[in-house]
Amino acid sequence: MYGDSETIRRILTERGDTWAIVGLSTNRHRPAHGIAHLLQRHGKRIVPVHPKAETVHGQKGYASLADIPFEVDVVDVFVNSHLAGPVADEAVAIGAKAVWFQLDVIDEAAYERTRAAGLDMVMDVCPAIEIPRLG
Repeated sequence: MYGDSETIRRILTERGDTWAIVGLSTNRHRPAHGIAHLLQRHGKRIVPVHPKAETVHGQKGYASLADIPFEVDVVDVFVNSHLAGPVADEAVAIGAKAVWFQLDVIDEAAYERTRAAGLDMVMDVCPAIEIPRLG
């Protein structure tokens, strides 16, 4: 796991409630679908980001982070590790406050770049595991 418990807590409670979920589609069998719903139940506004720009859980989708016409607080990444670094760079470019790489999404260079840019970041971590720990 990359990211200490304080960073995880800060992202979940202080960094804002608009979460762009990169890799979220209408496929109910993908982890992103369930995690997005969990985040909604915990008061987060989810923004689906997928090349198909599908509406998911009642929220309009966008093809890329750059296409979102409002501020995003956290970018939650559900893509393969080899695709994750450019997503983290886009998160920095759009002014996000934090980046969250899901379980098994690992790019150490992207982690270092994102943290160096001043964003909070965790990697190889899942909100479904961490939210209950907040108490």
